[in-house]
Amino acid sequence: MFSSSIKHVSKASQLCQHLKRLQSTLVIAEHNNETLFSTTQHAISAAKIVGGEISVLVAGSKCGPVAEQVSKANGLARVLVAENEAFHGFLTENLTPLILATHKQFNFTHILAGATAFGKALLPRVAAKLDVSPVSDVIVIKGPDTFVRTIYAGNAVLTLKSKDPVKIITVRGTNFEPTPLEGGSAKTEAAPAGEYNVGVSQYVSQELSKSDRPDLTSAKAVVSGGRGMKSGDNFKLLYDLADKLNAAVGASRAAVDAGFVPNDLQVGQTGKIIELYIAVGISGAIQHLAGMKDSKTIVAINKDPEAPIFQVADFGLVQDLFKAVPELTSKTSEEELLSLPFGELVGHICPLITLFLCKNQ
Repeated sequence: MFSSSIKHVSKASQLCQHLKRLQSTLVIAEHNNETLFSTTQHAISAAKIVGGEISVLVAGSKCGPVAEQVSKANGLARVLVAENEAFHGFLTENLTPLILATHKQFNFTHILAGATAFGKALLPRVAAKLDVSPVSDVIVIKGPDTFVRTIYAGNAVLTLKSKDPVKIITVRGTNFEPTPLEGGSAKTEAAPAGEYNVGVSQYVSQELSKSDRPDLTSAKAVVSGGRGMKSGDNFKLLYDLADKLNAAVGASRAAVDAGFVPNDLQVGQTGKIIELYIAVGISGAIQHLAGMKDSKTIVAINKDPEAPIFQVADFGLVQDLFKAVPELTSKTSEEELLSLPFGELVGHICPLITLFLCKNQ
């Protein structure tokens, strides 16, 4: 009887390994034709959890340098390269038929991308063409067909099992370690050729805001303001503090809707890893909490002791921001920071803040 059980477990294990080998995943690379974005490295790590063969599709115009970077990632079977002027500007309308043609050739079981604006715009189109349901913003992969994602703006967690023949997935980067671009030597080959300019849209130009501060989507520290700032002019308090910390400046949706700052400063569910998040004059609406609660250290400054932001903050200061922020900005050393009236709070976050200050002395 015991021997029979051993054989049964062994066969089940062999079947599991066989099914895992049958999995094949296509990861859609996100880049700017020169540099691979880190979201793709996170997506590759997610693909490794799925198991099986992993291919990466690099599509663009003159995207050779990106393909070379990707090929160095360990664990890839191949890097498929599609260079075509139709992909200039990375229009989702033109990329969709390329992905469909690639899938038709290799018959992938999974198609992955990062849960960014790019991935969320592209993969639903692919899913619609394949007549399957996309699974967005995945935070945990429990198996080839079982995924965990957040719903209701992050207030609930859903585990779902997909029965679709092809799983179309976007993954949240913060939940998957990035795969290093080293140790691998994947072969590079051409993606399926074709006429991919469908002619329904045209890339004209793009204007990117320029600033000496780190970009909000990649900064390790963020100073964010809410409705409590009262006006756009008062955001200068946050700009001054951010400059000293080498941090990005963000805003809540309430501040953006009120016209204090432009929309590109709104803090959302970007999936970016933030080491230090300082929330100033932010009450803590559900949507805002969902976008920033995964930050490693959260500091809240608000004069309302009942503000929901304090429920997720690691350190909280109940004080008028118009007094606290200028005092914090004016100090340049740990000793000076500790001398503040709210020195107990600063004493806790001093190592972090001092670290950021020292980098900019």
